[in-house]
Amino acid sequence: MDIKDKVIAIIADQAVLEPSDVTLDSTLDTLGIDSLGLVESIFAIEEAFDISVPFNANDPSESDFDISTVASIVAGVERLVAEQKS
Repeated sequence: MDIKDKVIAIIADQAVLEPSDVTLDSTLDTLGIDSLGLVESIFAIEEAFDISVPFNANDPSESDFDISTVASIVAGVERLVAEQKS
């Protein structure tokens, strides 16, 4: 399972959806994920990939991590995983 599939699976789990219902264009809002679900998703992603996501739950707009769409979350995770390996 690649990074994209794993991130989608985590987000789908939080949204109580099938992974096939989550597209890269989906936003967390359209998936019905609230701020608590977002925080739980971030924790699950950190655990799954053994990374630290630079995300401030109190001020998401100030975070160096784009959560606007599923695609941006996948891209952010891919970047963090690559940085960790280097």
